[in-house]
Amino acid sequence: MESRIKARGADSVTLLRKIPFFSSLSDEHLATVQHVVRKRKFHKNEIILREENTSQFMYLVFSGKVKVVHQSEKGKEHILAFHKQGDYFGEMALLDGKTWPASVIAMEDTEIGLLAKSDFEQSLLTDSMVVRHIIIMLCSRLRDSWKMLKVMSLSDAEQRVRTVIRHLGDIYGIQDRRGTIVAMKLTHKEIAEHASVARETVSRLLRRFARNNEVEALEGKYLLLKPEFFKKSDYL
Repeated sequence: MESRIKARGADSVTLLRKIPFFSSLSDEHLATVQHVVRKRKFHKNEIILREENTSQFMYLVFSGKVKVVHQSEKGKEHILAFHKQGDYFGEMALLDGKTWPASVIAMEDTEIGLLAKSDFEQSLLTDSMVVRHIIIMLCSRLRDSWKMLKVMSLSDAEQRVRTVIRHLGDIYGIQDRRGTIVAMKLTHKEIAEHASVARETVSRLLRRFARNNEVEALEGKYLLLKPEFFKKSDYL
C-alpha cells in the first residue's frame, strides 16, 4: 500500500512539472505544492465547476478531459474550450477574484487537482518566475479568446469548422509523417458545439474533407489533418 501511495505522489509531481506554472519550481517547492493540492474524481457529464465557484480554486487536470461551456438563455450549449491531462483552468479568477459566466463539465471520467486560492497566493505568487509564467499564460489565453471570437464572426459554416479543427490541431497536435494528429478524442457533436454549427453540418463536412484527402478519422476519435487540409484552411 505504501509503495502505491508513493507512486501516486510521484505521478502527481511529474504531471505538475509539465504545467508551465510549476516548471520553474525547485523539487522541494514542487513537493510542497503537491501536498496542498486536493484530488477529486468526477464522472462523465458531471459538473466540475459552476460560475459562482470560479474564484475559489485553480483546477489541474490529472486525467480525463473536460469542456468549458456557456449556455445561452435559450439553453443552447456553446463550447468555449477543451482541457485534457496536464491542462489547467480557473487561474484567472484567482487573480482578479471575479467569476466567469461559464461552467466546466467532465467529458469522461476525470480526476482533478484543486489548489485553493490561499495556497495559490502563498505557494506561487511569491515566486518571480511563476509570475512571469502567469503573464505568458494570460497572453496566450487572450490570443485564444481572440481567435475564437473571430471564429464566431465567420458567416461561413465550413470556415468555422476548418478554423476550429486547425486551432485544436495547434493546441493538441502531434506531428506525424502523414500530417498532424489532433490528440484529443472529439465527437462530431463536440466539434459542432465549439464551432456553433449543427452536428449534421460537421458530419457532412468531415465526410467531404475525407473524400478530398484532407482529413482522416483515426481509431479513438482522433483526427489526422493532412497537408491538403492546411492548404485549404485559412487561419486567423
